[in-house]
Amino acid sequence: MKALIIDDSRTMRRLLASYLAEFATDIYEAEDGVQALEQLQLHTPIDLALVDWDMPKMNGLEFVKAVRADPAFNNMKLLMVTSHNSMEDVGEALANGSSDFLMKPMTGEMVVDKIRLLGLAD
Repeated sequence: MKALIIDDSRTMRRLLASYLAEFATDIYEAEDGVQALEQLQLHTPIDLALVDWDMPKMNGLEFVKAVRADPAFNNMKLLMVTSHNSMEDVGEALANGSSDFLMKPMTGEMVVDKIRLLGLAD
């Protein structure tokens, strides 16, 4: 599995990468949606993107919308990993193409469970 972690916090990117290490053969990182789109062009196909909502330049929801507007990325799973926790935010993310939603703070077990639910691990 190839994964892309998009978060403006280096610490959070490292933490998420540690959770993905047993499943992902390649893990790429981006600080914001603009860098993430560049990473997609360099490393396509990406199986899973873990997307923070609040980032500079292009936030997570804008990234999700941009990815879902391009049919080349139809098979990529998008997991919003964010502190946005209202039902309205969850609904907005899912309505705009997120595959699932995980609220911060989270544990490694929670991330692994979501990866399994998305069909990317046994």
